[in-house]
Amino acid sequence: MSIPSLLDHIVIAGPDLPALVDWFAERTGVVAAPGGAHPTGTANALVALTIDGQRGPQYIELIGPNPDREDPAVPTTFGIDGLTEPAVQAYAVHPADIDAVVAGARSRGFDPGDVWELSRRTPAGDLLEWRLTGAALDRLDVPFLIDWGTTTQPGLSDLPTLELVRFVRAEVDAAAVQHALDALDLGDGVTEVIADGSAGYRLELRRADGETVSF
Repeated sequence: MSIPSLLDHIVIAGPDLPALVDWFAERTGVVAAPGGAHPTGTANALVALTIDGQRGPQYIELIGPNPDREDPAVPTTFGIDGLTEPAVQAYAVHPADIDAVVAGARSRGFDPGDVWELSRRTPAGDLLEWRLTGAALDRLDVPFLIDWGTTTQPGLSDLPTLELVRFVRAEVDAAAVQHALDALDLGDGVTEVIADGSAGYRLELRRADGETVSF
């Protein structure tokens, strides 16, 4: 189980969005498409993912401070304010019933956070709206939950693509993370947790030339 079955998107954050897009392009050969700006002071760029040769809704979100934001303060979303270089910071999963998963997890001793609403406009002016849990603001080691409702999932739009080979969570001591994942009760919908000397996400993508790139 190297790819979560309920994976929605993987978040790679950085302290400067244009520099992050350039960094990603240098490593993968793919230039992420502009996604849009958020009310939180961030903006993003997107790359769709294929898995086992199949194009799905999954995608990578490159996110950083919106270069055109009015507030000069660095956003705290996904720990951007603490980053000096790009990092794989978080991921989202899309359960069938986000409210039921939150209630169930709380009953099992883990609070994924309240479900709240966000939106952004695409460069073309289209409004995207979604609901998500706020756990990613406090705990980056577990997934946040997302529900796109009637909005078309961004990974299905016209985006450049890369192949997703592997995505897991590494931990020195997996017990605390595993407790939270078990409380979500999503089975293989979430990342596999592996033992490693340093905590973080392990992401592998395959370039068009067949070479594998690790993050």
